[in-house]
Amino acid sequence: LIDTPVPRVSSGNILIKAHRSLVSLGTEKMLVSFGQASLIGKIKQQPHRVKDVVGKMKSDGIKSTLDAVNLKLDTPINLGYSNAGEIVEIGKDVKGFKVGDRVVSNGSHAEYVSVPKNLVAKIPDGVSYDEACFTVVSSIGLQGIRLVNPTFGETIVVVGLGLIGLITIQLLKSNGCEVIGIDLDNEKVNIAKDLGIDAFSPSKIDPVKYIMELTSNVGADGVIITASTKSNDVIKQAAQMSRKLGRIVLVGVIGLEIDRADFYEKELSFQVSCSYGPGRYTNDYEKKGNDYPIGYVRWTENRNFQAILHAIKNKTLNVEKLITNKISFEDFDKIYGNIKSSKSIATILSYGVEESNYLKTTHVTKNIKNSQSLNQLAIIGAGNFTQARVIPALKKTGVKIKYIMSSNGLSSTILSKRVKATYSTTDIDVILNDSDVSNVLITTRHNLHAPMVKKVLLSGKSVFVEKPLAINKSELEDLVEVANKSNGNITVGFNRRFSPHSIKLKSILGENPAPMTIVTTMNAGFIPLDSWVQDLSVGGGRIVGEACHLIDLISFLCDSLVESVSMNAQGLSPSNNTDNGSIHLKYKNGSLGIINYLSQGHKSYPKERVEVFYQGKNFIIDNFRTTYAYGYGSPFKLSNKILKTKQDKGHNNQFNLLIKNWSSKNNPLITFECLVNT
Repeated sequence: LIDTPVPRVSSGNILIKAHRSLVSLGTEKMLVSFGQASLIGKIKQQPHRVKDVVGKMKSDGIKSTLDAVNLKLDTPINLGYSNAGEIVEIGKDVKGFKVGDRVVSNGSHAEYVSVPKNLVAKIPDGVSYDEACFTVVSSIGLQGIRLVNPTFGETIVVVGLGLIGLITIQLLKSNGCEVIGIDLDNEKVNIAKDLGIDAFSPSKIDPVKYIMELTSNVGADGVIITASTKSNDVIKQAAQMSRKLGRIVLVGVIGLEIDRADFYEKELSFQVSCSYGPGRYTNDYEKKGNDYPIGYVRWTENRNFQAILHAIKNKTLNVEKLITNKISFEDFDKIYGNIKSSKSIATILSYGVEESNYLKTTHVTKNIKNSQSLNQLAIIGAGNFTQARVIPALKKTGVKIKYIMSSNGLSSTILSKRVKATYSTTDIDVILNDSDVSNVLITTRHNLHAPMVKKVLLSGKSVFVEKPLAINKSELEDLVEVANKSNGNITVGFNRRFSPHSIKLKSILGENPAPMTIVTTMNAGFIPLDSWVQDLSVGGGRIVGEACHLIDLISFLCDSLVESVSMNAQGLSPSNNTDNGSIHLKYKNGSLGIINYLSQGHKSYPKERVEVFYQGKNFIIDNFRTTYAYGYGSPFKLSNKILKTKQDKGHNNQFNLLIKNWSSKNNPLITFECLVNT
């Protein structure tokens, strides 16, 4: 349990002050167990990740890969996803809600949560916060029911009578089904019986024989599995107790070695249910707030929330009987201290609403020297790149970090504690109004770069921003206008020009060289189309977002600016956000630059290659590990290697030069003209 700043409310989001949240014992027990497992234990739980790690080792080296793995495993995550509270702030583009509304959301266990509007639903009158906090968890069971598609009078078996199972049997009963519950735990069986459901333990009764006898040897019309076990027995028994053309839906987590004969003979259908319903894990629905038309998708995850709340109000779903205990948020350890052995059905966390602090900046490290000195640094963005690349490089410079900012406040607080930054914040105005802070470093998602750089420049501070500077022409033009009137300077994170390999090659080519041809290849690797990087409105696409590195590197080596550009993309009808293409650059000094940006290659193949053809000589930078020269130096040399290092893409050198530059207030590391040209 840690103190973090209140989350920033972005467009499309709603800030909620929590009154209650529900502990989902099954899911959270699994996460806690994974977090407490040894490295070998984690590998056993996620063996498919090992292949990815080995591929990365071949491409990026062992140390770089292990650092990335350890960073990932060492990053805390929020627990909880069934929250009830009141709205205290509303972001842009949110309609239908107002401050003071009582709502449910899939927010985590926290005093304040910022949640996208499609994951928020109003609590009707007559439903208490204690009852309402069951909504999201209940929607998981409801979605399993929707997939099994029961009709009035059908026999539906629910295997696993934990929290979701006990909710599922009630919803099925209210739907007019003959419901049978199965669980090894006799206490849970008794709760189900108390709810009016026929339930039993398979340790005492053969489940297949019992179901077949009960249905006159027809079998169950549907089976919903809400159990959690590694055993394959559950899926086998589910098949054997089903009727011909029966339906089996998996809501929980079980062993899935399926016997073909069991399914073949009865032509059974099997489906895995995805969380709360249609829209789940879909960026357009959850992040961007685009709803599905009700005529085509009747039950989205949000409409499932509303249906559950309606059922609670009408008393067709009784959740009060499922409450095992209620504890204050500060006493969380009473449930999490022994979560592995807990027999709790539903534990509610209660928040001291009147005492909660609405602070967007929290004091993390008491460091008097740091807080009094000038020319301190603020970092906006606390994601993987900041943690893995930026912080280690800055640490070597000895620079003082006063603020680290993130949108949710958690990642910035964790990172602030780790690097002993003075404050964690979610409020950019606190940074901009602090006269002690002269320089700001931005590593957010790409769509925030230009707007934030503009704000920093208008405050009179200097700014470093990770590439790209902007993701479209209008952003860039607006930024140029502001930069020309500002006293602060801009540096963009084109680190590859600061690699020892690039510097070595530049020293050979010299200033104002004759025309040359430079061919670069980026074996970029596959990224799913639903990733934010691929979204043209958020990441700008991978060409704008990453290929810009190579444009800057070529400009640096040939010491000129791009005069014209053309690009051809792979495929008969490539999309606007293609990540397979070839870019051709013509420079003012006559040089040619070719960038082959490709996402189809194998992970073990080196990610980057730079080839220079110049006045009878050839130079190759191979993945920023080795630089080769042909036709250069003594012809009697046995090796063409002129530089070999561990992989070094220039991050350390870039930040070392940046801090020195800011301290001496010299000209920017890269001219503004070159940044705009790229």
